[in-house]
Amino acid sequence: MIALASDHAGYDLKEAIKKHLVENNYDIMDMGTDSRASVDYPVYAKKAAEAVASGQCDRGIVCCGTGIGVSIAANKVKGIRCALVTNEFTAEMSRRHNNSNMIAFGSRVLDVQTVIRLLDIWLNAQFEEGRHQRRVEMLDRM
Repeated sequence: MIALASDHAGYDLKEAIKKHLVENNYDIMDMGTDSRASVDYPVYAKKAAEAVASGQCDRGIVCCGTGIGVSIAANKVKGIRCALVTNEFTAEMSRRHNNSNMIAFGSRVLDVQTVIRLLDIWLNAQFEEGRHQRRVEMLDRM
């Protein structure tokens, strides 16, 4: 199960991501928002992050205008490792080395096609464990 959330600026991107995930047989939990009406991004990022941290969802995706606000908000929840990615390398390495359990995108930074490509890379990348496991455990204790 994948948690999905956005603020008003990320709403259209969230909807495009949702369509892509559903078409590819992923189970999703849409945590809102449900329109382009102005909302506070921490509320929605927190909902998605708490769903991931509790184990209700395996991973989470959050969107806002830049991706910065939602990634900061998600990372405030204990157990969350939310990566703001903007290219293929960071999408892959956030999983391989950091075992990110959430990803953030900026709707005003990346176009939908790029986001979908980066999302697919992230969804398919595997955590390498080994020396990285120790570092992820350190992050989780912080």
